[in-house]
Amino acid sequence: MAGMASGTKITDMGMDSLIHCASFLNLQDISNLSLTCKYLNSLAYSDSIWRSFFRQRWPQQEPSSISERSSVREAYITRNFDVQQFKFVDPFAADILTDAKPFDNLFINKNDIVFSQGPAINIMKIDSFLKRREPLLTLRDHSARVSCMRFYSLDETSLFRSETQRNEKVLVTSSYDHSIRLWWKGNCQRCFRGHSGPVTTLSDKLLGEGSGKVFASGGDDGTVRLWSLNLNGKRGQHALRATLYGHGKPLVLMSVAGHKSSLLVSMSKDSKLRLWDTATSSSSSSCCVGMTSIPGAPVGLKCHESLLFVAAGSSVVAIDLRTMKKVFSTPYYPPSLFSFEILPSKSLICTGGMNSAMLWDMRTFSETVKTKPLGLLDGHIGPVKFLHMDRYKVVSGSPEDPFVNVWESDTGRQTNILACNPTGGLHSTTGGSAIAVNGCEIVTGSCTEGQGIIHYRNFNYATSQVLAEENEGGSKFWGPQHCSDSYESDS
Repeated sequence: MAGMASGTKITDMGMDSLIHCASFLNLQDISNLSLTCKYLNSLAYSDSIWRSFFRQRWPQQEPSSISERSSVREAYITRNFDVQQFKFVDPFAADILTDAKPFDNLFINKNDIVFSQGPAINIMKIDSFLKRREPLLTLRDHSARVSCMRFYSLDETSLFRSETQRNEKVLVTSSYDHSIRLWWKGNCQRCFRGHSGPVTTLSDKLLGEGSGKVFASGGDDGTVRLWSLNLNGKRGQHALRATLYGHGKPLVLMSVAGHKSSLLVSMSKDSKLRLWDTATSSSSSSCCVGMTSIPGAPVGLKCHESLLFVAAGSSVVAIDLRTMKKVFSTPYYPPSLFSFEILPSKSLICTGGMNSAMLWDMRTFSETVKTKPLGLLDGHIGPVKFLHMDRYKVVSGSPEDPFVNVWESDTGRQTNILACNPTGGLHSTTGGSAIAVNGCEIVTGSCTEGQGIIHYRNFNYATSQVLAEENEGGSKFWGPQHCSDSYESDS
């Protein structure tokens, strides 16, 4: 039997050698490693590996300097929760001064802050801005207000050239000047024309599979139009793949189904919904595979897998796209909703109303028993039109409220209150006109009579935690954070 001896196994290596090898892995790799066997699970939980992760992300701190923990891994996960939930009073902060115009769109796209004011699109690279290396890049090709902005993967367009561009995105914008423009590297690469009126909305994702993917637009003319992202052909209307008719009112919202990438849901101003299978045919009559309507004015529209979540009037309705039948709805929220977000991974819905928002567990909805919200997110002034929700937090705000509120997504407990216009402090009366959140970063846009202000905050390197009753807004102290087994550092 000696001749049949097997070769050396990974578990035959010493723990110190394995720890050295594991130091080259990322968090997801370590998570996968912990699921293989007991021996490698103990490796994945070792303080040496997690101390390395901790120092890489927070080089100015040591786990022992935060509090007494049973392991470095728990210290890492706890601090990650704290920075993701903005539980600090000393984030890195910086301002961008702009024209005194409302912010119509505001996004954080990796290293870029992208926002529009009227017809102008502004792009600021965060790292360059913080180092004062370059001015704000302004794109002025549109001649009327920008109505919608979307980011699509560069590798799904003909602009893609090499693997080094795999994570880059192109910006697509629609405008009241009847046009759509595709931007990359600070230049307009293509202008799409075809709508007979203002273009009001764009699909949240690309439609189709492979190299034939398209994006959709909706306009005041009541049509849905499908456009190719292949830029190798002729310019102009040759990019137009199909025009879909059926809506009698202007289009306001669009979303692509999660279970089938060729399905597009569109919603018009009269709250009528149409489901289109864009792979079926170029004929608009055969493309429409479902219709329904929701009472009340349109507020929001989002797809997840085969479910469609529609916010209109005073409630959110979930519809099964396979049958176009109602699955459940939230209780009525008088007088009306102004915003909503969903977090399907935790079965959560957040709805913004007048002076407050509500957090719901969609698993508790019933047609026979009145459902109570998981949490009441109150203390706002005016309609809560701005909502962001991820696995760590809910961020809520109002155009009439000078403060943005931050809450734990699991419990609805408040973690912080942030001024939209930091120069005004606690006595500011300037409300926000736009909010964007990405992980531990938040950007607020506010406008005074004299100037517009983009305020950027990054909580990743913050050290001073919010204390009980620290400010007049009543930020609350929280107890010890439960440490999840998840190693994700982003939402």
